[in-house]
Amino acid sequence: MNKWAVVTGSSSGLGYAMVCHLLENDYKVAGGSRSGTDIDHENFYDIELDVSQDESVSEFYQTLSGLTSKVDLLINNAGICDFAPLEDISAEQFIKHFEVNCLGAMLMFREFESFIIPHQTRVFSILSTAAKTGFPMASSYVASKHALVGLIESLKKEWSSHRVRFTQFYSSAVDTPLWEGMDDEYQEKMLGLDDFISMFDVVLNAPEKIYIPELTFLHKEGFLD
Repeated sequence: MNKWAVVTGSSSGLGYAMVCHLLENDYKVAGGSRSGTDIDHENFYDIELDVSQDESVSEFYQTLSGLTSKVDLLINNAGICDFAPLEDISAEQFIKHFEVNCLGAMLMFREFESFIIPHQTRVFSILSTAAKTGFPMASSYVASKHALVGLIESLKKEWSSHRVRFTQFYSSAVDTPLWEGMDDEYQEKMLGLDDFISMFDVVLNAPEKIYIPELTFLHKEGFLD
């Protein structure tokens, strides 16, 4: 039988690439995004989702419950990142990063528990190295990703009886539409989508007895050093 995966932010970039890879690995995938995903596959279910809106998340799960009662893999990927010096960041911009990058994950987690398969379900969170350190011109993004780590660490303990395996992916920048407009010298120090997927596959297809709580990987020359 096909396993089921849920991927947020499935319309482009990492989310789109992970959906394609999961389909190649015989998963059934429910993808959630605001704009929709142009993947045409019999095992892909495109569901409208704004992770920062409580009602939208509830409607997503209502639709999902009509497709499956259990989910093998939840991928928390949806996020935003704006670049600006702190003095130019409005309170609204700062709050928006937390609404999408942290509150969005909380809302997805809050309604997910009934879909857990004890001792089997896994949760992947796409965090970036910004969740481990700080970067200039990205304080809103960095702060929201650090907050997300705290949320996940608490949830691990709350869900300990389910034996859910959580994996955090801490990658350096990956060349996706998120980084459009960056200087060429920075893009040369970015990972490609194929680089990311190669590491994603390491965790996805790890032997059943192997647990990888986190995976950190960088471009060989680092990023913005």
